[in-house]
Amino acid sequence: MSTVSDPVSGPTGPVFTAPVNLSPSRVASFTSCPLAFRFSSIERLPEPPSLPATRGSMVHRALELFFLNPPPGRTRDALGAATDQMFDEYQTHDDLVGLDLDERALEQLRRDCTALADNYLEMEDPASVNEIGLEIRLEATIDGIGLRGIIDRLDRTAEGELVVTDYKTGRSPGPNYERASLAGVSFYALLCEQVLGQRPSALRLMYLKSKQTITTEPTDQSLRFLMTRTKAVFDAIGRACSTGDFRARPSGLCRSCAFQRWCPEFGGDPDHASIELLGADGTVTATPAPSTEPITPSTP
Repeated sequence: MSTVSDPVSGPTGPVFTAPVNLSPSRVASFTSCPLAFRFSSIERLPEPPSLPATRGSMVHRALELFFLNPPPGRTRDALGAATDQMFDEYQTHDDLVGLDLDERALEQLRRDCTALADNYLEMEDPASVNEIGLEIRLEATIDGIGLRGIIDRLDRTAEGELVVTDYKTGRSPGPNYERASLAGVSFYALLCEQVLGQRPSALRLMYLKSKQTITTEPTDQSLRFLMTRTKAVFDAIGRACSTGDFRARPSGLCRSCAFQRWCPEFGGDPDHASIELLGADGTVTATPAPSTEPITPSTP
């Protein structure tokens, strides 16, 4: 059940209760668009499932099931069986059911998921992987900030080093955006160090669509930079919650945003969203319909 974080009157607008922890997705959400962050993470307003996010979750689940096999059993047939099991599980999953796909679209989704999972086999030999954890949830408090995240796969090398592997089903970033793409997975280095007592020797992003792997080594300098940035975001969220000043940040993400109709950039009123989507008791009564037509911001 989703509930709203009740605002109270403040000097420049409503005041919200700030979140007590951050995850890589929350940091990315706030930096991409503070107003969308308010809707999703502060007010906890419902959002319809999206095809890219659902496809990504499905492929992650297929690979998780695949790695439950012992190394010698990680064959192409085993991956096919894991993908079939994943589809069986998702038949009643809200993320898939909510897409309301017809048979043709559902079959296309199956082909896409199968292709992405199959691409993995061309990127490394799964029989050589010594995974010690799948979909690991870690939480820690660092410098007074609660951090949490889910590691897709944690491996241990023959030398005893930890390696974090994160699967991606979207497009791989260009050279100018590789550093930004690694910010989220760098969270996991901090969490491993705090919770497991060991810093990973490598962080890997495996882009299944392009069959490209980006690898980096976390260093003292890179992790200090990450914490400085995270602290800045945490403080900015706190200020926005105390003033109610969550600004919209127009970008290409607006095309798929579930909250367009309540965004000032599109002529909407942010305070109407919770009224329309939540009942008087704060429980969900409606879900915003996904946009079907291109909309452009009303401001230059």
